[in-house]
Amino acid sequence: MADAGTVTRAQPAPERAVDAPTRASRLRFWRSPADQPRWARPALLAVAALAAVVYGWQVRHAGYAEYYAVAVRSMSVSWRAFLFGAFDPGATVTVDKLAGAFLPQALSARVFGFHPWSLALPQVAEGVVSVLVLYRLVRRWCGAPAGLLAAAMFALTPIVASMFGHPMEDAALTMCLVLAADAFVAALAGARTGRLVLAGVWVGLGFQAKMLQSWLVLPAFALTWLAFAPVSRRRRLGQVALASAATVAVSLAWVLLLTVVPAGDRPYVDGTTNDSAVAMVFGYNGLDRFGAHVPGTVESGFTTPDPAGPTDAAASPAGSWHKLVDPGYATQIGWLHPLALAGLVVGLLRHRRAGRADPVRAGFVLWGGWLATAVVVFSGMTLTHRAYLATLAPPLAALAAAGVVLSWRALRDRWATWLLPAVLLVQLGWTAHLAGRYAGFLPWLTWPALATAAAATVALVVVGRRARRAAGAPVVAGRRTEGPWRAVAALGVAAVLAVPAAWGLSVLDCRYAGTAFEAGAGPSGPVGLALDADTTDTLTAPRRRLDDYLLAHRDGARYVAATSSWRTASQFVLPTGQPFLPLGGYSGLVPQPTLAELRALVDAGELRFVLLGGVGGLGTTDSELSRIMTWVLSSCQEVPAADHGGGEELLVYRCGPGS
Repeated sequence: MADAGTVTRAQPAPERAVDAPTRASRLRFWRSPADQPRWARPALLAVAALAAVVYGWQVRHAGYAEYYAVAVRSMSVSWRAFLFGAFDPGATVTVDKLAGAFLPQALSARVFGFHPWSLALPQVAEGVVSVLVLYRLVRRWCGAPAGLLAAAMFALTPIVASMFGHPMEDAALTMCLVLAADAFVAALAGARTGRLVLAGVWVGLGFQAKMLQSWLVLPAFALTWLAFAPVSRRRRLGQVALASAATVAVSLAWVLLLTVVPAGDRPYVDGTTNDSAVAMVFGYNGLDRFGAHVPGTVESGFTTPDPAGPTDAAASPAGSWHKLVDPGYATQIGWLHPLALAGLVVGLLRHRRAGRADPVRAGFVLWGGWLATAVVVFSGMTLTHRAYLATLAPPLAALAAAGVVLSWRALRDRWATWLLPAVLLVQLGWTAHLAGRYAGFLPWLTWPALATAAAATVALVVVGRRARRAAGAPVVAGRRTEGPWRAVAALGVAAVLAVPAAWGLSVLDCRYAGTAFEAGAGPSGPVGLALDADTTDTLTAPRRRLDDYLLAHRDGARYVAATSSWRTASQFVLPTGQPFLPLGGYSGLVPQPTLAELRALVDAGELRFVLLGGVGGLGTTDSELSRIMTWVLSSCQEVPAADHGGGEELLVYRCGPGS
């Protein structure tokens, strides 16, 4: 490692000249390029392989996020549903999110068939790409050792390890933001407008995956570019404006599509009462998360803690301001808080006198700005699922890796020998605090690892004191003593990181990999994401008999049946992909279809049956769904359970001619 005062960017080894890449050299992908240490590429491939194993180990049992899985099923059988992001195969109503994250899943289902593993497979690939790109990004900024540490820390962050193995939209968002940061850093080095615009495009694609959450990186991007780009102020402002335009254009492409296409030629926008994509994105999925209800949207239910969320004593209410340091959330995303804070503070102090165009100082501002913005926003909004916090993982991993590397290099400076022991001591205390709240989880590893880290910290303190007593003597006087103390420092870092790594690796065990929302000993996630979901894509015997009856008496109708809730529709759409019409959208409060529209479908022969009952579908007494149910009960004929064979849980009504 370089001395403490040296620039932390990796330099090419002098004995390895940088030659133009040849075809033969590109085929030897396991060999490091000339500007990297020989061990860098093999180590990176090992980390990437580990990530692929961790993310893909339980992929066959990844389960379904039921509501989104139905939408993927619909998009996999209907190109119209694919284009508009519709929930049902008939493309009558959209999902209550943008569908960008589900498009890869729908394509995978078209190619490989509809299975839990085919829906999770794109997220596994997105995770491996994120690991590889994060290494490249941090290596350019802080050297190969920091790049490898960041990639490994990110890969084994518990919520990241769990999320990339499940079909959740947060995976696509995280990958897009890492790619955006990579393009941004490459652009910053030479003030390259094209690369900056590319970063904006990646942020826009992240918006398609998770909407406004993607824009959390924009303040950090703008601040870093305006402060450090090596061009005139006027040109910097122009470049930011151009990149912002690209970001907005890509971000709002789907919103524009549903705004310009006439309402009769597209699905109704779920989550709204006025069929507005703008209201759904910026109201229902935006301000509503902060407790502010926007006219034209339905209540999303995010103003109160999720009843399916944290249930143990260590969990914090979803809306509390200290949630990110509460064990319920911190054990999933926050193990690296002390290391990341140390990296940010030490990095900014060490490079405070660097020139305006110094890329290392710019990197600390970028990662610190990203982290600070996300912390403020997440602290102020209601959170129900820990997967939402996965976008904190890249800056935390990058800053924590920088903190370790900077503290390590300080061991060679007799005036800063205390830095690494101090950082390890704080990290040790934080790890013990979090692990202590789940003392029964991996006790055979946790406490021996912490004891080892404590012993290594004490050893580093002792050698540091001896070094300071030796006037003018460095900590490491020669090769004979340098090796052992490097080993002690490495042992301390490895031991203190062993516990969070074990939480991430716990997803390899089916007992701890059951949901996309946590890993390890955390409380279980919501119903519908059970690990063992092998039978969720098949009809039960009563549902099979009912489905057969409906198909036999469909009489050419456009829809097999209408259902009083999306959950009832999912029981049929998920395994068969048949066009069932859900009433009331996700919440049951969306006026789609209206009573007049439903009666028109019945009169035109496009709908014969309505299924009432099951889970959900109550709406409110003055909702459109309630009026439809009243009309069905009074105007349609009930089909006896003995005739349809589907049991008595669902009431089957035939409407129109012959009712």
